[in-house]
Amino acid sequence: MRFIRKLTFKKLVNAFLVYSSYQLTKILRKPTQWGQPFTISFEPTTACNLRCPECPSGLRSFSRKTGNLKEDFFRSTIDDIADQLLYLIFYFQGEPYINPKFLDMVKHAHDRGIYTITSTNGHFLDDDAAKATIESGLDRIIISIDGTTQEVYEQYRKEGKLDSVIAGTKRLVAWKKKLNVSHPHIIFQYLVVKPNEHQIPEVYKLAEELGVDEVRLKTAQVYDYKNGNKLIPDNEFYSRYKLKADGTYGLKYKITNNCWKLWHSCVITWDGMVVPCCFDKDAQHEMGKLQTQSLKEIWASDSYQDFRMKLLDDRASIDICSNCSEGCKVWEEVGA
Repeated sequence: MRFIRKLTFKKLVNAFLVYSSYQLTKILRKPTQWGQPFTISFEPTTACNLRCPECPSGLRSFSRKTGNLKEDFFRSTIDDIADQLLYLIFYFQGEPYINPKFLDMVKHAHDRGIYTITSTNGHFLDDDAAKATIESGLDRIIISIDGTTQEVYEQYRKEGKLDSVIAGTKRLVAWKKKLNVSHPHIIFQYLVVKPNEHQIPEVYKLAEELGVDEVRLKTAQVYDYKNGNKLIPDNEFYSRYKLKADGTYGLKYKITNNCWKLWHSCVITWDGMVVPCCFDKDAQHEMGKLQTQSLKEIWASDSYQDFRMKLLDDRASIDICSNCSEGCKVWEEVGA
């Protein structure tokens, strides 16, 4: 209902134009782009307190600089595109709550009538932050909880404390009750890997006990998967990969020469680069910089159209598409 209340005629028309142009593109096999992106991922920071083994933030392996999104840059950008946005996702890489202005930016987006989402590891939800999260107007929060015991949880969430995540979740639920509000919608995201797949039933029980609104499972992206990996689940349903006859692993779904995300969404890094999707973690496919161009100009630029054409011709040849989750049956959220 919160999402529906934030819809406007202009937003719906823009979404219709985007969807229509994507369908026409699939028919003609030529990139047609009407309208403006209606889903934007804005990166609050590239910094993170954890050291998860398949995450550039956790591995400290970025080739691009680490930094925090500046509030004035965010405000000027959002004010320019707010009328077309259905979703604003405050996440790309890093832990959003590390940015001290994060919730101020959420509130600004909320005040502009945009549906807001974030994803967090849950370690920064002290009492003040939990209350401020609700007061910011945030609509949806995804809390990563990849185990129901510390021993299992820390096998992926390196240097993380499960007790802190649970305590932060309790504070968030408690403040929702105190303030008598239904937002944010709280989701436990469970990244299914081999060490934790046996605890899937338990995370549903834990979520119910804590008052969490929803549990969603997510398949894990593994960089080095061809010869097997200790993170690949035994149950293939929860994996992006399958064991082949020759003993190696491959993607269990076919990479098709189309991608809906490239037509309706894009990612903006903390320092203003526009990249095509959340799989371009190192921003290697920069479409433009918002310091020198508007998003509207970048969206219709030759570089963007060339990238779309390359995807239509041979998506599998694009490095960031070669390990993409598009086509997986298990639920996927933005940000691999």
